[in-house]
Amino acid sequence: MRDGPALLRAWAGVGVVAAVAAGAAAPNAGAHQPPVVRPTQELARLLTTHNVVSALTARDSHVRSVAAWRPITGEHTVLPVVGHATTADGVHWLRVMVPGRPNGTTGWIARRGTVLMRTSWHIVVRTFSRRLLVYRRSRLVRSFTAIVGKPSTPTPHGRFFVEESVRMAPGSAGAPFALALSARSNVLQEFEGGPGQIAIHGVANLGGAPGTAISHGCVRLANRRISWLAAHIAPGVPVDIARG
Repeated sequence: MRDGPALLRAWAGVGVVAAVAAGAAAPNAGAHQPPVVRPTQELARLLTTHNVVSALTARDSHVRSVAAWRPITGEHTVLPVVGHATTADGVHWLRVMVPGRPNGTTGWIARRGTVLMRTSWHIVVRTFSRRLLVYRRSRLVRSFTAIVGKPSTPTPHGRFFVEESVRMAPGSAGAPFALALSARSNVLQEFEGGPGQIAIHGVANLGGAPGTAISHGCVRLANRRISWLAAHIAPGVPVDIARG
């Protein structure tokens, strides 16, 4: 889509990986639940490509894998951790949020080959009031007026996270920065060869008045706002998109 990772030609044709099979989690899990902003969120940085399983009791549940590196920036994949388990064979597992369709998918990866860390940042987007709220250690530190998806291509609701932080070329639509999210459009399965990925990005070469609903599903911020956000928000930071 013109206001998403397909803003950058590098996004076109990139399959941004790793949705696990149905049964790993209900589609759009958390989409109708109010955001819960915790002081910190545990994250897993992948050092190697990991298989994803939907259940620890069914070894044939593996469907796909999550690459250790992101396709655009080449940086480490970082996934929010939502659970821990140890199986009878002594293997330690992490339940993680997984990017891609269906939105809201989680799955299990082996703890080995990851580095655990934490973030104190959290983003909440409210599509009705068209606001983007930035929290640190559960305290609101910034509130920005945003552009959200128009009724025909709405911004999807649910619990997501930042996949990549991309510095855009000056002439790119949506410059100067884009925070590519784990969310995918519920309307556009593909756009300009890309996967219909949702992003938070600037308004350069796109325009639009903050507080309106005119995008293809992405969240647009004034350029100085997205520049501030890109300076503080790293991959793995949770992003809740709610209706409020």
